Amino acid sequence: MKSPMLPADHQAAVRRALDLGRSGDPQTLSEAVAMLRLPSNEVQRLAVSAIGKLVEFGADADIAVAALAPLARKARHPQTQQYAIRALRKCGPAAKNCVQDLRDVARNPAPRDYVRAAAATAADAIEQAAKDQLSGVKRRCQRCNAIVSDDEFARSDQSFQRVFCDRCFDEVFLERRNFETQVELNKTIEARDGTVVQSDGERRIAEWLTAHGLAYRYDAKFRIIGDFQIRPDFYLPELDVYVEYWGLNTPQYKMSMYKKQTLYQQEGKRLISVYPSDLQRLDTLLTSKLKLFGYAIGQS
Repeated sequence: MKSPMLPADHQAAVRRALDLGRSGDPQTLSEAVAMLRLPSNEVQRLAVSAIGKLVEFGADADIAVAALAPLARKARHPQTQQYAIRALRKCGPAAKNCVQDLRDVARNPAPRDYVRAAAATAADAIEQAAKDQLSGVKRRCQRCNAIVSDDEFARSDQSFQRVFCDRCFDEVFLERRNFETQVELNKTIEARDGTVVQSDGERRIAEWLTAHGLAYRYDAKFRIIGDFQIRPDFYLPELDVYVEYWGLNTPQYKMSMYKKQTLYQQEGKRLISVYPSDLQRLDTLLTSKLKLFGYAIGQS
């Protein structure tokens, strides 16, 4: 997707929107809102995401809702609409007047399926948050919807940056510890930059990214996608792009792969899939895919 902005201006705006989301500074909300007016779909999407994150850090939810509501109803790009809906959900009771609009989006057959699903989920969550506010309930478990005490919240937030009751916390902790142990045991191949990966395919991707000056996070832990925790093979933070190497061919692996790909699609994430058959043309594949996302190799 080609941005109507000059390449240098576009890349600077992308970086700034990402920085605002990571800053955790509620005072930057007005700047994030102002970025919604820029003509780039990518910048608008990232600015919407930043607004949602800033609300979690205490930014004025009413101001956020006023900026997000029009985009939740209709945006230039479906991913931006989905991001706006998810950001509205984070505004909680402040977004209660948007519930009917969200219900309308969920019932409308025109939007993408992932937009409609996000609207239905957000409407339910905002209604529940409004009811909880009236009854004095502060938080609910994201896994079982049980009421969460302050101590339970502090424990789960510190470990997972999520809200779990103690029972779900223990279950999630055990699941992730077992999974992480197995993943670490599988990391035996070292790329040229020192990153230890799990396969020769991942090594080749890591070395391609390094050779082209693209910063990446390998096997980043606990990156939240929807209600699931996904550890992408590679995340390119400057471009907000995920790269997955699907290297196995077993039935169980394929089931996991399809589920993961569906989650990326439902959440509107920008994913580049690489398969073993792609390794012979890796340079062509990654160059062309990144170009689709507005990044031209050698012209950054």
